[in-house]
Amino acid sequence: MTIRGATAAASEEQIARNRNRLVLEQARAVGLLGAAKNTRLSGRVPSDLVEAAKKRAHVTSDTELLELALSRLALEDDFGIRLVGRKGSIPADIDLGV
Repeated sequence: MTIRGATAAASEEQIARNRNRLVLEQARAVGLLGAAKNTRLSGRVPSDLVEAAKKRAHVTSDTELLELALSRLALEDDFGIRLVGRKGSIPADIDLGV
């Protein structure tokens, strides 16, 4: 790996770790994460999927991965749905200045 490639990889990892931290902080702030871990979640999934998700999220444990994935899903906004729902709401003859 080149120095530039190593720097880019380190930067990507730092961005992912910051994003993960912010997601978990937000989940904690709205009461989704706390001290009590009182539910066990179990399922069968392909190991390649788990490893790829851990690598992408820069986490090492299954618990970290599950907390992060579930937090992201629970906190997900509806921007995409709202955006698609606005389709056709702007008149076709409006001057957008582009």
